[in-house]
Amino acid sequence: MSELDGGALAGKALANEGVEKAFVLCGGHIMPILYGMRDAGIEIVDMRHESSAIYAAIGYTRASGKTAAVITTAGPGVANTPAGMMEAQSMGIPLIHIGGAVSMLKRHGGDLQDMDTLELMKTCSKWSSLVTYAQRIPEYVSMALRHAHDQFPGPVYLEMPTNVLWQKVEEEKVIFPVNSCTKAIPFGDPALIEKAAALLANAKRPAVLIDDGARFNIGEHAKAIAALSDYLKMPIGDHGSNCRGLFGDEVENPLFARNASGEADVVLALGCRFDFRLFNGAFIPSAAKIIQVHVDSRQIGFSLRADVGIVGGVGPVASQLLDAVKKRQKEPTKTYWGEQPVDKWPDNLPDVYRSEGTPMHPARCAGEVAKFLAEEARDWNVICDGGEASIWMRIASKAIRPGQIHATGPNGTIGTGPCLAVGTWAANRKPVLWYTGDGSFGFHNMELDTMERLGIPVVCVISNDSAWGQIRLVETFTRPEEIKQKGQCNTELRHMRAYEKMVSMWDGHGEMVTNPEEIVPAIRRAVANGKPSIINVEVDKVSASPFIAGYAAMTKTNK
Repeated sequence: MSELDGGALAGKALANEGVEKAFVLCGGHIMPILYGMRDAGIEIVDMRHESSAIYAAIGYTRASGKTAAVITTAGPGVANTPAGMMEAQSMGIPLIHIGGAVSMLKRHGGDLQDMDTLELMKTCSKWSSLVTYAQRIPEYVSMALRHAHDQFPGPVYLEMPTNVLWQKVEEEKVIFPVNSCTKAIPFGDPALIEKAAALLANAKRPAVLIDDGARFNIGEHAKAIAALSDYLKMPIGDHGSNCRGLFGDEVENPLFARNASGEADVVLALGCRFDFRLFNGAFIPSAAKIIQVHVDSRQIGFSLRADVGIVGGVGPVASQLLDAVKKRQKEPTKTYWGEQPVDKWPDNLPDVYRSEGTPMHPARCAGEVAKFLAEEARDWNVICDGGEASIWMRIASKAIRPGQIHATGPNGTIGTGPCLAVGTWAANRKPVLWYTGDGSFGFHNMELDTMERLGIPVVCVISNDSAWGQIRLVETFTRPEEIKQKGQCNTELRHMRAYEKMVSMWDGHGEMVTNPEEIVPAIRRAVANGKPSIINVEVDKVSASPFIAGYAAMTKTNK
């Protein structure tokens, strides 16, 4: 009769629930789980920081659509993760985080890393619990994943003390749940579907706006969203990054990456939270009719009225709307109501992406990188990190497949780029273009060592304005007189720090670039090197992105 310890049970339980990847940093309190996962066939990706592990799991889950596990050791190991957990929560990313803890026999007794991390994690998790008996580990893992995927998905936390992980139980006495987590996604109220379909069928200028909240309640219905867009010639403005590429190649069909909500007479908002990123919906014409669809009823009507509010999964509701619209409108709309978009990416980017002069405009840097992606790296994973740098690159990027483009969510978290690079590579083993600002580069750049160790082909392009650029620019808007008299206040960094030299530790390619014409050749040299490489590009610190002026005005108003 075989016996298994709690760590082995945790590994088998995770595998039993379909978890294939775990992002970890080793620690004495959790080693039994790592051995258990290895024996269960789960791929373990070890990071250099617990916070990095959470962000990597976000990247993996977003790229693959599969739930990742994160395992962190007791005390400060767990305490390093709340920012990442809040990031996952804000974007509706389901993941399971298991943290170690001191033995229940020594709790509150002054043992090493005896900290009340469970109470801490309650503040940043959808659901959290303490496991006190090894035999119940599979039950708790299953329970946690049900919460992770319930209604609006998010991160969950389980705490497993050392006495539970070392405890041995007879395997035949352990129950591993079967079919305990439904994949069902709710459909919308038929009466409301008819009201929404009537608005869409009668609209002169219909448009779709989709946000991160849609990603994990589309199910098998992504084609229905694309078909609805095509049938009514509705552009799809994808505000976040979770859903980019889900509806098809954005180059072949530019309607899949065109936000026309500001000119529409009917807006179909899918999985949207109308927070500051969407200017609380202020850009939508006041006369427009607004249809809001969300699995979380609390988001319908948040900051912006819902003329029709449908509680349901974005995918199933889109499928219902498509059927209802076809009954009302027998033939598809022939042409898009606005200026016909073209597919000459990246040549059709705004003129600012072709700016001349040095130091170069930050948009020019992003534009040159977009040229490389379009001509030589169409299938690469693309990570957009930082403040201003991320905005310029997100505008310049096009997705040809799901899970290709990654950026932060409503928390505006920066510095996650290298972690997302590891996670997306773990999902599909495709090369990575990591585009970042110089400020954000400083957060987790030792994950470049992780990439080298794992053999991840990544090219990091730093849009280097030698400052905390986004804050610096906002301050010039909100405190112009003080900045003029006294200068900036703690927003400057060392001018053109030679970050490219870091890669000499592993013989990667590092290069500083000041001429925009040299960016693509420099990236090619980095690709030829084959190891994690850095192209450090000097850009100006005075050119603001399209987002900043509006945000600065809002900040000034809210003083």
